[in-house]
Amino acid sequence: MSTDDISAFATAAELGRALASGATTAEAVTRRALDRIAAHDGALHSFVVTLPEAAIEAAKESDERRRQGKAKGPLDGAPFAAKDLFHVAGQPTCAGSLALDVKAQTATANAVTRLADAGMVLVGKVHTVEFAFGSWGTNPVAGTPLNPRDPAVPRAPGGSSSGSGVAVAAGLVPAALGTDTGGSVRNPAGMCGVVGLKTTVGRVGRGGLLALATSFDSVGPLARSVEDAALLFEALSGRDPDDPATYGVPPVRLDTLEQGVAGLRLRVPAASNLASVQPAVMERFRAALADLEALGAVIEERPMPQAPEAYMALTGDLMAAEAWHNLGRYVDVENSVVDPAIRARVLKGRAIDAARYQQLLEDRRAAQVAFAHYLDGAGAMLTPTSPILPPPVAEIDEATTPLGTFTRFVNLMDAAALSVPVGLMGDGLPTALQIVVPRFEEATALRIGRALERKRGGLFQPPSGYDAP
Repeated sequence: MSTDDISAFATAAELGRALASGATTAEAVTRRALDRIAAHDGALHSFVVTLPEAAIEAAKESDERRRQGKAKGPLDGAPFAAKDLFHVAGQPTCAGSLALDVKAQTATANAVTRLADAGMVLVGKVHTVEFAFGSWGTNPVAGTPLNPRDPAVPRAPGGSSSGSGVAVAAGLVPAALGTDTGGSVRNPAGMCGVVGLKTTVGRVGRGGLLALATSFDSVGPLARSVEDAALLFEALSGRDPDDPATYGVPPVRLDTLEQGVAGLRLRVPAASNLASVQPAVMERFRAALADLEALGAVIEERPMPQAPEAYMALTGDLMAAEAWHNLGRYVDVENSVVDPAIRARVLKGRAIDAARYQQLLEDRRAAQVAFAHYLDGAGAMLTPTSPILPPPVAEIDEATTPLGTFTRFVNLMDAAALSVPVGLMGDGLPTALQIVVPRFEEATALRIGRALERKRGGLFQPPSGYDAP
C-alpha cells in the first residue's frame, strides 16, 4: 500500500496506524498534505502560510524514530495546522489583523510545542477572524476562508477558528489547533462538519497565545473524529509554566472513552429555549437524541435557568470588557486599520468601568451556580451547536450573533463542550450536536460523542470536490 491508497480524509489515528504498519511514511503523508494545500487552498483561503521545509524535516525525523522503534505515540507523523493566534518561532503572529507590529516570534506556543512533542508535523498557520473576535468566520482584512461544503456559493465557515475548520473539513490536514472564547472552536466545527473540543480553562496551557478575553480564552483541537479529538486532548493537556490556570489541574484520564452511554442521564433544554433553531437543524438534533436513547441514555427535557439570549448578552459584555483591556490600543486610535465590525466589538468594552465589570463577574458567578444545579444528576447537556445552517457570506449581518446562541453560555459557565457532526442536509450543508459538560469533565463529553460515532459508523462525511490529488 502507498499513500495514494490512504484516503486524503483519513483521521490522524488512521494515519498513525498506517505509519505503524509500514504502509506509508510520515514524509509521504506530509508531502501529500502540502500538495493538497497547493492544489485546493487557492479557492479555500484557509492557510496564512505553509512551512514546507520545516514540515518535511520534522516528518523525516518521525520516520527515523519509527525505524528505530521509538515512535512517540499514535499521533507521531500526522500533520496539523495552527490558528494564526499561536506563536511559532521564526514566524509572525498576525491574528488576522493589519494592526499588530508584525515581527518574527522567538518562541513557540505551548499547544504547538506539545503536539510537536507528540510527533505531529506542523505544516502551516491558518486564518482567523481578526483578533479572534467573531463567530461567522469572516475577515475583510485578511480574507475569509470559504466553507468547503458548498463549492457554488461562498458560505460562512464559522469562527473565529475559521481556517482550522476549513482545512480539516477539506482534507488538507487531519487536525488543527483552535481557540474558543465564545464558541470559536465549536462554531467552525459545526459549520464545516468536523469535530471540535472546547476545553476547560486550565486544561490546555495558553502560553504563547495572543489573548482576546483572558478569563474566557481556551485552546482546543478540531479533527475528523472523536477518537482524534481525544488523542489530541491528551497530548495538549498538562501544566504550562506560562499559564497559571494550569497549575494543580488534575491530569487527563480518558479510560472511559469506549464506555458507552447506557444509563447516562442527558439533559435537553425545553422547546422554548430552542425556539431559534431552524427546522432542518432540529430534525437532525432529534435524530441524534434518538440514537443516544437507543444506546441506553436517558434523555430528560428541562428549561434552562435563563434564556440562551440572556447568557449571550452577559457573556458579550464580559468579553468586550476584557477585549478592551487586551486590544483597546489597536482600535482607540485615529485611522485605526481594524475592521469596523471588530472595532465596534472592542470599543463596547470601553464603557464598562470597574464597578460594572465587578457586577458582571457577580452575575457570572450566580449563573454558574444556577447552571450547576441545572446539571445536577445529569452527565451532560445536549443542544444543537448552531441554530442555523451555514449562510452565504453575502447575507451575513455582522451585527448579529446567532452562532453564539448555544456556544457562548458554555464559556460563561467555565464548562467544556464537544461539537460533533450529526448529518448533512440534501444540499450537503452540515448540522452538529453540542455536548456540554461541567468543567474538567471533557472525558464525559468525548465518551458520549464516541458512542454516537461508533453507532453511526463515523460522524465525518467528506465534502465533494476535494478528492484529488
